[in-house]
Amino acid sequence: MYNYLLSLGAPKGLLSAQGLIFSFLMVGLIMWVSYNLLSRLVKNKLHGSAIAIVIALILAYVGGVVAGPSGKKGIADIAMFSGMALMGGAMFRDFAIMSTAYGADLGELKKAGLAGVLAMVLGTAIAFYVGAAVAFAFGYTDAVSMTTIGAGAVTFIVGPVTGAALQASSDVIALSIAAGVIKSILVMIATPLLAPFIGLKNPSAAVVFGGAMGTTSGVAAGLAATDPKLVPYGAMVATFYTGFGCLVCPSILFLTIKPFFGS
Repeated sequence: MYNYLLSLGAPKGLLSAQGLIFSFLMVGLIMWVSYNLLSRLVKNKLHGSAIAIVIALILAYVGGVVAGPSGKKGIADIAMFSGMALMGGAMFRDFAIMSTAYGADLGELKKAGLAGVLAMVLGTAIAFYVGAAVAFAFGYTDAVSMTTIGAGAVTFIVGPVTGAALQASSDVIALSIAAGVIKSILVMIATPLLAPFIGLKNPSAAVVFGGAMGTTSGVAAGLAATDPKLVPYGAMVATFYTGFGCLVCPSILFLTIKPFFGS
């Protein structure tokens, strides 16, 4: 890609100097490839984001291999892809998450009422304890590690926030992010397949679903593949779910584990 662009007349060093612009080009290309693959393979019954995330993970691995032991930012460790560090950082991430909630009708949100709140609370607790149990099964038996990985099962944002608050090791924080990414991909893929069987066809159901699943990227992509009109409702509650998880995982839920497993 780099040599090809140079052959078109791009000055040497331009791609790294304009890293953010080039990162938008690369992400656009990845999304185009992902959606075209899905349209040919499964007739758009799944969301392109699922394939895009897998491609991104492969690129992150490639960046790590190229950079070697000194690498810390995945594909962004390669100079021409340095803009990925900014594009994939907290600022653009939070903007993207919040933007998914625009267009929601507050009247429809109120219809979900107590069911939406209960779905959010139970969804957070169930995901956390399942993640903590899996962590314990794989040998992470201290409360900090179990809590961090359990929080990652809530969402891949809650995991590192919780890990940083509890001073978890970097490898445990990385595992928490991986757990959240896997959950996000599973929700993306499963939502359109299960929607007809769980009655996911109106805003109230989308609110409850978003509260139960919580992963904003997974819920938004899954609902987009099911019915784009449902995206704002599921995404808005899923965003609250992330904030709720960031509050309770390193505090209340951590305290429920600490007496039994120590720190």
